[in-house]
Formats: sequence, structure tokens, C-alpha cells
Amino acid sequence: MSNPEFLSEGSAVKDFMKPDRVVLGVSSKRAEALMREIYAPLKATVLVTDLKSAELIKHASNSFLATKISYINAVSALCEKVGADVKLVAQGMGLDRRIGPMFLNAGIGFGGFCFPKDLEAFYWISRQKGYDFKLLKAVQEVNELQLTWIARKIEEKLWNLEGKTVAMLGLAFKPNTDDMRFAPSIEVVSALRARGVKVRAFDPVAMERAKVLPEFKGVHFAKDEYDAVKGCDALAIVTEWPRFKDLDLRRAKKLMRTAVLLDGRNVFEPEKARALGFDYAGVGRP
Repeated sequence: MSNPEFLSEGSAVKDFMKPDRVVLGVSSKRAEALMREIYAPLKATVLVTDLKSAELIKHASNSFLATKISYINAVSALCEKVGADVKLVAQGMGLDRRIGPMFLNAGIGFGGFCFPKDLEAFYWISRQKGYDFKLLKAVQEVNELQLTWIARKIEEKLWNLEGKTVAMLGLAFKPNTDDMRFAPSIEVVSALRARGVKVRAFDPVAMERAKVLPEFKGVHFAKDEYDAVKGCDALAIVTEWPRFKDLDLRRAKKLMRTAVLLDGRNVFEPEKARALGFDYAGVGRP
């Protein structure tokens, strides 16, 4: 906020006017009274702290959620090696009330502005103060590896990638936004283009923002999902927009040159996709 004396943090929920809590970092009773008055209409639990604690609460919260995502992504890698289903593993973990199901969805890694930024900031603060927070570095390394999942799977499926065409569905870092900051799609398209792959991309709202990014130079921006898959050698789900879950796989398969489906967000059931003739790969799914 404009005045560094006032730090507030509401947890990420669909309705930002209904936060789980509000953290107020203040340096005086007067500041506390003013901030309590401002946030009173939210009817949320209020925690008042000193400024340093409030800042660390923000970094620690987002870094913990990033850790949870990287943990299940690391588990998904093991699932692929042993033939387990990460969705069932995550479900079993989430039924434990101490763990809970949120942020246990395996995929191609996290992006956006908050998680990468706060993770890096928390690690930097720790190093500056003489503590090597190695766990945070491991979370970052797991995420960087996970961002290469689609490129690695495409190489497994298609071998020689030079001149092949891949359809990317989803560009924003998460559904229901046009935010491209640190979006996994940037890493995906960069890896594919570096391997000589042609890319046809579609996102319901983020394409205008993607078009101005240098990584997307030369990418064909499709008018819809079915236009994106025309003549493609593989289809990659990058962002789990609800409309992609309703994709007519039969129709898509007829439009594709090779029926390879890389489900980077586990939106389809493997058995259904394979029954329709797709060479299917999901994150951590048998």
C-alpha cells in the first residue's frame, strides 16, 4: 500500500470481500484503530501484528502454498514411475484434516505474480539474515522442472520434434484471468519453439496479452479450441479453463494429424481419452 505503516493481507478466495483473515501490520495504536475501522465491514478475523511479522506472514503464506503445490508435483513424478494415480493419492492425503485438499492438484507447475515473487523474496530475506532456507530453494527447483513436463512428454511421444505442430489450450497462469505474469505457458512455448515446434494457441481471454510477449512471436493464435487443434501432432492442456474440460474429444481427434493428448492439468479421465483413440499422458496418472 502507499503508506508502508499499513500492511494488510486477505487470503485468496473467489470472493475477495470475504477473506479468511485480515492481517494488520501497524506501528501505533492509532494506526491499529484506523485499520480496524477500515476493515470492519469485511466481518473477518483480524490479526494485529508488528510490521515485520505482517510482512513475513504474507511471504510465509504464499511460500507454504507454493510448497504444497511443488510437493504434490514431486509426488506425481513418483506416481508416474510406480504406476500410481496422483489424483487418488492427493484425495487420500486431502481427507486428512491436518492436510486438506486445497492446492494438491498436480500439474505443470505454478505461475502468476504472487507465488514466484513471494517465494523468491522470502528466500532472499532469509539469506540476507544469515539463514539458508533450503526448503524454499527446493520448492523452486521442483517447479522449474515441472514447467518442462509438456516438452518432455512431447519428446517421449513424438521423438523428432522439428517441424511438428502442437496445440496449446490455455495461456493465462490460471483460469478466469488474463494475467500472463510468470505464466507456465511462457516456459512451455519457449521450450517447444526452441525444439523447432510450431505452436497453435488458444485462450478465452489472455491472447491479446500473450501476443505482445516476445516468447510468443510466430505462434498462431486460434479462434477457438477446434481451430487450434487443426492439423496438430499433439494437444497440450496448459490452463484448466472449464470450457476445456467440456472439449469434444471425438471432434478434436478428427481434426488432429496425430492423436496425442498431453493433459498438463489432469482435466480428462485417462480411460475415456484412450478409449477414443488418444495416446494420453496425464501428470502423475497411469
